[in-house]
Amino acid sequence: MASQLRLRFALALVTGAGSGIGRAVGVRLAAEGATVAACDLDGEAARETVRLLGGPGSHEGAPRGAHAAFQADVSEAGAVRRLLDQVQVKKRDDVAPFKALTLPPVPSALQGFLVGNVGQTNYAASKAGVVGLTQTAARELGRHGIRCNSVLPGFIKTPMTQKVPQKVLDKVTGMIPVGHMGDPEDVADVVAFLASEDSGYITGASVEVTGGLFM
Repeated sequence: MASQLRLRFALALVTGAGSGIGRAVGVRLAAEGATVAACDLDGEAARETVRLLGGPGSHEGAPRGAHAAFQADVSEAGAVRRLLDQVQVKKRDDVAPFKALTLPPVPSALQGFLVGNVGQTNYAASKAGVVGLTQTAARELGRHGIRCNSVLPGFIKTPMTQKVPQKVLDKVTGMIPVGHMGDPEDVADVVAFLASEDSGYITGASVEVTGGLFM
């Protein structure tokens, strides 16, 4: 799967890395050769993810930098600035030859985004804003060689969907053309592609990973 080590010169900051999609993304990017800065509101969960990634030298051609865990509340602007400062210090100290890897935003769910949903006006609006943000960033940063894409997951088996009543899950699953919910690894596959140079001519895109739910 990751024999090409497409991201072996990348330093990847993954938020929400303590579980679900974020953890799967971190694992996949590390397998592709990236050094991962795993961030989560739950610091211990982030550290557990780092333990799953293995250390430097775990694959041929591995970089000398080590994966690291960070605890931060990314809903707070000051915390985000501090997090970026910490990651940049790590980049300078541990992975000097690396280029920073700009990952696409990964919303936790897509329901209520493309089709709307009763009682979720604010949620739907925030998710729709991801598309506008992605396109604007892509236009503004493209001349600097920076690409920006977003990944839009549908119903994925995560701690969030585990809280949904089974009868609701059964109803939704019946609407998915491929006939089942997605796994976090399905999203991680797309993130790894968009983060690599294999997608070097793709920017401003919002890729649905929904099993065809919103066709």
